[in-house]
Amino acid sequence: MQQPTVGMETTFSKTVGEADVYGFAGISGDLSPNHVDEQYMSGTRYGKRIAHGVLSIAFMSTCSSKLIESLGNPPTVSYGYDRVRFIKPVFIGDTLTVRYTVADVDEQEQRCTSDVKVFNQDGELVSAATHILKRV
Repeated sequence: MQQPTVGMETTFSKTVGEADVYGFAGISGDLSPNHVDEQYMSGTRYGKRIAHGVLSIAFMSTCSSKLIESLGNPPTVSYGYDRVRFIKPVFIGDTLTVRYTVADVDEQEQRCTSDVKVFNQDGELVSAATHILKRV
């Protein structure tokens, strides 16, 4: 079973669809007009609905799962996300690409820390975080 090493990277890309936003709204209970009311959002500086910021964290989680899988699926849990930032809005129809890069490995503590960045189709950074994985 392979251990994570600094510099290991996984990526994930997905176009955010209408179903993603409504599905996430239903699962999370976050029915804010920011996400589900086009008329309301047309009067804001965004001009249209925006996806939930936390949806980008779900995409980040996909990358952590891909990393764990590439290591042979050792028993590993998410220890949490630090310094989460939603830098730019994500709109329905945007294609997001997550870049998940191992930044530090603490073999004694059996955990690794990764820098996670999410970009839209124009290469703009839309969200970022630090993620910690821990072997169990």
